[in-house]
Amino acid sequence: MRILTSIHEQPTWPKLYWQPEALAESLAQIRLAQGRLSGRMEGLGFNLQQEATLETLTEDVLKSSQIEGELLDPAKVRSSIASRLGIDIGGLQPPDRHVEGIVEMMLDATRSYNEPLTAKRLYAWHAALFPTARSGMKPIRVGRWRDDASGPMQVVSGAVGRERVHFEAPEAKRLKKEMAQFLKWFEGKEPLDDVLRSGVAHLWFVTIHPFDDGNGRIARAIADLALARSEESPRRFYSMSAQIQQERDAYYDILEQTQRGNTDITLWMEWFLGCLGRAIEGAQSTLARVIAKAQFWDRIRNISLNERQHMMLNRLVDGFEGKLTTTKWATIAKCSQDTAFRDIMQLVQKNVLVKEAAGGRSTSYVLKDFPSKNGSRQR
Repeated sequence: MRILTSIHEQPTWPKLYWQPEALAESLAQIRLAQGRLSGRMEGLGFNLQQEATLETLTEDVLKSSQIEGELLDPAKVRSSIASRLGIDIGGLQPPDRHVEGIVEMMLDATRSYNEPLTAKRLYAWHAALFPTARSGMKPIRVGRWRDDASGPMQVVSGAVGRERVHFEAPEAKRLKKEMAQFLKWFEGKEPLDDVLRSGVAHLWFVTIHPFDDGNGRIARAIADLALARSEESPRRFYSMSAQIQQERDAYYDILEQTQRGNTDITLWMEWFLGCLGRAIEGAQSTLARVIAKAQFWDRIRNISLNERQHMMLNRLVDGFEGKLTTTKWATIAKCSQDTAFRDIMQLVQKNVLVKEAAGGRSTSYVLKDFPSKNGSRQR
């Protein structure tokens, strides 16, 4: 069953508008928060700024893909970003063609934010996202607008025969004109705060849905590009994608509501600015982790570590998923269980690791005096 009306079918499309007075306070607060965060980061010094940027970009790539249901290897993502930024993190993971493409797109969006956004640039981003010209097992058109050869581009849920169409994108024959209008507006001279431009561009692009796949990730990259312009800085200290992933259900709800309405996008813009504000607030936890990591390595700088221990401690401070046991240590470090146990016991004796308080079938260990993801510290 096809929905009867989409925003792009409105006679006023693509002239999107909103109520400025409804957004004024949120926009002012965001601008103030951006300035405060930038000032605080400036006070950290170059090395910690680099670490914060690495942490944020890693989170951004991971979460933007996770929104689309794709789980990437955090170590490979972090390694790819670090090598491109020239940051020495030790124990670089071998490159992954797919991960490299996603990282390449995100870094191009944020670090080359002053470069114009063109169809050619978007084609390159799309080709980077899908280096095998496939989405899963399905072949797709890469670096070109979709052609709708297999039917209209729809966002659908539900079992076969009982599908619900949430949204239907413009027909492929409209894409050349639609994208020309979008790109002209994005690079135009119309006076508009780039924070607002970010929110409008995100919605506008994902509504056109010009590619066979990857539209959500590219829409978020375009939004990040506009945010980088708003700060006139390639450095990223907060992740909008990470915040959207936390609010994924609300994100899709407001998208669907807006895309099925008229061209007054005030509600979308209110949600977008609220989400952005919460993303900037969340940067405080990133800052805390970066400082904690610096303090941790400073605390143990005189402790002798073997190669396995150094690698595993790197994993732990970078956000180890799950619980660290001797079995996991042995698997990751490619050593025997006995060797893993000796490595861990040495670190326990040196007050680097402590046995986790919670009991269970397997003994697990955490870093001593290091904040967990929820902000607590293990003593």
